[in-house]
Amino acid sequence: MISLRDWRSGQSRSKAASPLSSSHQGPDTGNKKLQSIQEKLKSILEKLFKNIFEGFDDSGKRILLNSIYTELYIIEGDCEGVNNEHEVRQIETASRKQRKQDTPIKSNDMFKPSPGQEDIRTVLTKGIAGIGKTISVQKFVLDWATGEANQDVDLMFVLPFRELNLIEDEYSLLGLLQEFHPEMEGIEKIKLNDCKLVFIFDGLDESRLTLDFQRNKRLSDVKKTSSVDVLLTNLIKGNLLPFALLWITSRPAAANQIPAEYLHPLTEIQGFSDPQKEEYFKNRFIDQNLANKIFAHVKTSRSLYIMCYIPLFCWISATVLEKMLDRPDIGEIPKTLTGMYAQYLLIQSNIKNKKHGNGNKTETQKLLESDKEILLKLGQLAFQQLEKGNVVFYEEDLRECGISVTEASRWSVH
Repeated sequence: MISLRDWRSGQSRSKAASPLSSSHQGPDTGNKKLQSIQEKLKSILEKLFKNIFEGFDDSGKRILLNSIYTELYIIEGDCEGVNNEHEVRQIETASRKQRKQDTPIKSNDMFKPSPGQEDIRTVLTKGIAGIGKTISVQKFVLDWATGEANQDVDLMFVLPFRELNLIEDEYSLLGLLQEFHPEMEGIEKIKLNDCKLVFIFDGLDESRLTLDFQRNKRLSDVKKTSSVDVLLTNLIKGNLLPFALLWITSRPAAANQIPAEYLHPLTEIQGFSDPQKEEYFKNRFIDQNLANKIFAHVKTSRSLYIMCYIPLFCWISATVLEKMLDRPDIGEIPKTLTGMYAQYLLIQSNIKNKKHGNGNKTETQKLLESDKEILLKLGQLAFQQLEKGNVVFYEEDLRECGISVTEASRWSVH
């Protein structure tokens, strides 16, 4: 996982703000400072998001987002309300759920109101793990940065909750933006209330902030320092930059952390439709014969085909089947979920052992024995955190299960 703050820091050191509409033509040409900041920001965001790690790419290679991106099925509204049961136990039921017959929303139209609908300020998009929330955010930002969409936006800020968790010092909102975007030097000279701004907060389910909307003090001055928690609640409530647009993503169980009165509207990513499943595999492989062969195999198994509504499962299937279809001697090609996950685990184990082993038979045996021990510990960690409803693990969680950070890092597939 790349730290956005570290990446940007390294790079930098080596109009009424109504909802999006075609009538706004970007920053005032006379405002050279705004233009300068916008150009720098777009350049940085394009470099950051044009290449991505797909799934858990083991080789460290990055892939062009536009080359593999497949539009997701996004609807407005809450399909079934918040379900507090852990999503791992919901997936099979969810996959069989009849898709609502709503008109799907394109991610670039997230802030576009429907006919007769009031202006949109804050959108919450929910979806289970691996369904494509972060990729949708990255595509939205990339299309703005490259001039493909939403050019009525003056400035766009990406603030992942995973990184907001790590900030202990107090900041003003302007200071926080400069912490994440060092290229924003001079932003204090811009009248932000006269700009069209978009704030994107990805991963509400990863947040360790209190987000106390009742007790947090009111704050309306972008230059006044406070905790990140207070800054966020005031931004969401509209006390800070009331005309700014906010996009928040979350897994379902965490979505109720923000009172519904501040959300207009609620949207849900439902993954890939059946045509989008096929499109994914065609986008994923340059060799279309291989893509067709893999998709044909997936369709032979009802459980695999159903589960491919989840983009991450599509990637796992593509990773496994690409290797196995090229090597018929490698064993039976999986037709069940258990078989697919087992083969994926074997692939990752082999990658790890090649990285840390020396090819010696005795050494290989030791690695296999250690694999068994660490996998049992990781399974214990996953189960305990699942029971607690946690989706992000920290060092103290590893220690509780007898896992050292060094040990765990060897199983990292980045």
